Amino acid sequence: MPALTEFYIDGAWTAPSAPKTLDVINPATEEPCATISMGAKADVDRAVAAAKKAFETWGRTTPAERRAYLVKLVEVYESRAEEMAQAISKEMGAPIAMARNAQASSGSSHLRAFIRVMDDFTWEHPLRDDAQGEYIVHEPIGVAGLITPWNWPMNQVALKVGAALAAGCTMVLKPSEIAPLSSMLFAEFVDQAGIPKGVFNLVNGDGPTVGEAMSTHPDIDIMSLTGSTRAGIAVTKAAADTVKRVSLELGGKGPNIVFADADIRKAVKGGAIGVFYNSGQSCNAPTRMLVERSVYDDAVEIARETAEATKVGEPSEEGRHIGPVVSAAQFDKIQGLIQAGIDEGARLVAGGVGRPEGVNRGYFVRPTVFADVTNDMTIAREEIFGPVLSMLPFDDEEEAIRIANDTVYGLTSYVQSGSQARAQKVARQLRAGMVIMNGASRVGGSPFGGYKQSGNGREGGSWGMLEFLEVKAISGWDPNA
Repeated sequence: MPALTEFYIDGAWTAPSAPKTLDVINPATEEPCATISMGAKADVDRAVAAAKKAFETWGRTTPAERRAYLVKLVEVYESRAEEMAQAISKEMGAPIAMARNAQASSGSSHLRAFIRVMDDFTWEHPLRDDAQGEYIVHEPIGVAGLITPWNWPMNQVALKVGAALAAGCTMVLKPSEIAPLSSMLFAEFVDQAGIPKGVFNLVNGDGPTVGEAMSTHPDIDIMSLTGSTRAGIAVTKAAADTVKRVSLELGGKGPNIVFADADIRKAVKGGAIGVFYNSGQSCNAPTRMLVERSVYDDAVEIARETAEATKVGEPSEEGRHIGPVVSAAQFDKIQGLIQAGIDEGARLVAGGVGRPEGVNRGYFVRPTVFADVTNDMTIAREEIFGPVLSMLPFDDEEEAIRIANDTVYGLTSYVQSGSQARAQKVARQLRAGMVIMNGASRVGGSPFGGYKQSGNGREGGSWGMLEFLEVKAISGWDPNA
C-alpha cells in the first residue's frame, strides 16, 4: 500500500510539519488503498508563503507565457491519462470506463478550454470608444486557496487550477482527504510540466484544520470551494475577517419537469439515468422528477424499469454500470434518507435500503425510485447524493414551476416538453444557474454555478477565469504613449 505522506510545496515534495496519517479507503473493498498525511496550520503557512513569493514573478507573466505552460500541462496530463483514471476509480469508486471517459478526461478538457479562453480574452481595453483615456486592465487577484470535493475530483481541480493559472494567480490546493490520490498525481503533472516553483502547492488535510487555516489566512486573496452548502458557509464565515473574495459551488436538488407532450419514455429514462450516473454523486443531478399527472403512472413505470435495469458492479470491471458511493459515512447517510422516504409515506417503487442482492461488502447502494413524493418530505428537500430519484406529480405549468423553485437550492433545472416555446418560457422562470431543455448537452465553456444556497460564483469558460481576476480602472491613459 503506497504511503503518500508528503505535500507538494514550493516545487518539491516535502514532509509535513508533524506526523499525522490517514488511510484512504477503497469504497469497493472497504480496505485501505493508500496512506496520506493530514496537514496542519504550519503546512498551510509554508505553502502560502511559497505562493506569495511566486506571485511576485508569476503574476507579472504575459498571457502568452502562461498559455505555454498550460499547453505543456495538458500534454503531460493526456500522456498519463490512464494513471489518472485508475487513481480516480480506486479512490472514489467510479467504474473504470467512466473514470477514463468522463472523470479523468474532464480534467484535460477543462484545461484545454482555458487555453481557448485565453486566446479570446481581452486583457486590457479602453472603457469605450469615446473614452480612450479610461483604461480597463484585468489583473490576477493574487494567492488562491482552492478546496475541491471527492465526487468529480479532476473536473473540479482543473476548473479551479486551470482558471487560476490562466489568470496569473498562484495557489494552494486542498483536495478532499477522502479522495486525494488523483490530486497528488496532478501535482506530479504540474511538476513534470515545469510550472515554476511556488505557483502550485498542495496540502492534504481536513476542512476544520487545513480548510480553516486557508480561509482565515491574511495572505490568501480568494477562496474557491466546491462542496456542501455547510462547508461553503463555514468558509465564508472564516474568510470574512480578511475580506477576501469567496467563490462557492455548492449543493443542488435539481427539478426535472416532464410535460405530457414530451417524449415520455426518452425523458423519464434519461432523467433516471442522470440520477443514477456516478452513483448519484453529482450536485447537478435531476433528483426531483416532476411529471404532469396525465402521464404520471406511465412515467413511474418507466423509472422503475430503468432502476431495475441499472447494474451495480465493481469499479475495476469494464462495462456500463454504477459503482459504490465514496465512503461509509456517505453510505449510512443515503440509507438513512431512503428509510426516511419510506417512513414519511413515499411509495417505494424500486430499490430500497441495504446493498444490492448478492453484495456483502463495499459501499454499494441500490438504484432507488420513490413515487408519490410531496415537496415537504425529507427526500425532496435534502441533497441525498446517492442513486435515489423522487417523483412528484403536477397538474399545470404554474404548479410545476412553483414546486421546482420551492427549494433552498438553485443549481441545475431541467425541462422536457414537445413545445420549444413552452420549454423556453418555463426555463426563464426557473430560479437556477443552469437550465437544460430536452436533454441538450452543455457546451464547453458555458458557466457552471447556481443561485441561492447552491453558491455564488461561476466556473468554466471566461466566467471561471474572471473569478480570479481583479478589474483596475486607470484614468488619464494615453493609448499612444
